[in-house]
Amino acid sequence: MFETILTQISDFTPLWIYLTIFFFAYIENLFPPSPSDIVVVIGGSLVGTGTINFIPLFFSATLGSLAGFLTAFIIGWQFDKKLVHSGKLKFITVEAVEKVETAFRKYGYYLIVANRFLPGTRAVISFFAGMSRLNVNKTTTLSLVSSAIWNAFLIYLGIAFGKNVDLIDSYLRTYSNIILAITGIVILFFVVKYFITKRKKQI
Repeated sequence: MFETILTQISDFTPLWIYLTIFFFAYIENLFPPSPSDIVVVIGGSLVGTGTINFIPLFFSATLGSLAGFLTAFIIGWQFDKKLVHSGKLKFITVEAVEKVETAFRKYGYYLIVANRFLPGTRAVISFFAGMSRLNVNKTTTLSLVSSAIWNAFLIYLGIAFGKNVDLIDSYLRTYSNIILAITGIVILFFVVKYFITKRKKQI
């Protein structure tokens, strides 16, 4: 499957390849199912064949990731300002959101650094970073660093493994499933802890 995509993309002009990779890297922050990681890997394979160059590919992927992160960040910022604290969302209490925001202000910057290494949670992290009003400059810098390291790694995989994109995809899927499982366990732990603590206070 991915070998076919690799062949099709290699027929594009370099400019269109860079724009395609920018688009996928951008849209993933808004629609997590987007296969941006494997698309960047495919770009790395094209670097290996001399079809495109490393530097433009690296900047296309990294700037796309950053732009998508900041878009979700802004959406989260506006959502908090215009809906949550306005009281228009009756099913979401301001108190509950403020508890999440307090926790995110404490650990949020660490999550942003790890953001690109956490498939499936990237859009959530950028959204809550905006809701929590994290410092824009610091958030942008940390997101840029995270994206740069992750994309450099993906491009390296593409160069190293060449046309074996399906193999890389299977490894990335396994990694993603492990991260999602760990994330689910952590969330479940805090939910159970919250209800136990709440029940003890009522007794």
